[in-house]
Amino acid sequence: MIQQMRYFVSIVKNHSFTNAAIECNISQSSISEQMKNLSNELEVKLIKRKGRSFELTKAGEFFYQHCQEVLNEYDKLIADTRLVEKNTDNEFVLRLGYLRKFGSQEFLKAVAQFSDKYPKVTVKIHSGSYQELFKLLLNDKLDLNFSDSRNTLINTYENLPLTQAEYRVILSPKMFPDRKESIDTKDLVDLPCILVVGADQFESEQEYYRNILGIKSPFKIAQTFGEAQMLGATGQGYIVVNSRTSGQIDSKINRVLKLTNNGRDLMQHYYAYWKKDNSSFYIESLAKILKDQFKK
Repeated sequence: MIQQMRYFVSIVKNHSFTNAAIECNISQSSISEQMKNLSNELEVKLIKRKGRSFELTKAGEFFYQHCQEVLNEYDKLIADTRLVEKNTDNEFVLRLGYLRKFGSQEFLKAVAQFSDKYPKVTVKIHSGSYQELFKLLLNDKLDLNFSDSRNTLINTYENLPLTQAEYRVILSPKMFPDRKESIDTKDLVDLPCILVVGADQFESEQEYYRNILGIKSPFKIAQTFGEAQMLGATGQGYIVVNSRTSGQIDSKINRVLKLTNNGRDLMQHYYAYWKKDNSSFYIESLAKILKDQFKK
């Protein structure tokens, strides 16, 4: 059927059986016969003859629209299969991006499992901030990213949801003594929010915290997480973390509370994502192993 689909697409694009036959290097009678067989196999009429011309039926229009997608996927499958064969005895490099402050072993376990299964594939890992990783993926310097979701998930990317975590804040034990379990963003407007970022990332992080999390506090920068904790411990601000990373906090120095926004729980969502036009057997295999790690 694949070849018949190619004939059909050529006929529609050329709006001519004759020109399509020339393009496909087949006789006009043969291409007409192939279209008849295709219609019979699908059990629908695709083309309606009108004198020397023709028009597509509604079923034909639908089939044409999706036919090209299927053919593109088929061609990509063939190319990827040949690439795997070509790289059987050569080095294949898989470039992965990993969110620096995620604080989990699942990613590293998945990479180790993948390397055991495909020892001829060289895995290179780049750890960075969300913005760094997204830019590298955008510029084709990474094959797959493991990060939280900030930009709108668009259909040119494969987006595999992996896990989520509650947002929390780190505070001095002396701050808000009446709050035992949670605190709202509106109660923190007068206390600085401490961001552990470089100056080049400050603006984008601030925009995310304001627009997505609803934080209205002033912001200040800390160069390291240790510095941020010291500022928090002395009442000079608070740090936003999540339920996966809050376990690193020394409860004798700082206090951890759940963060809400107007009473609504705030969640951080993590994905593995990669460009659809760069998808491959190895990328999809790593993504599946990563997904399985978060099911455990």
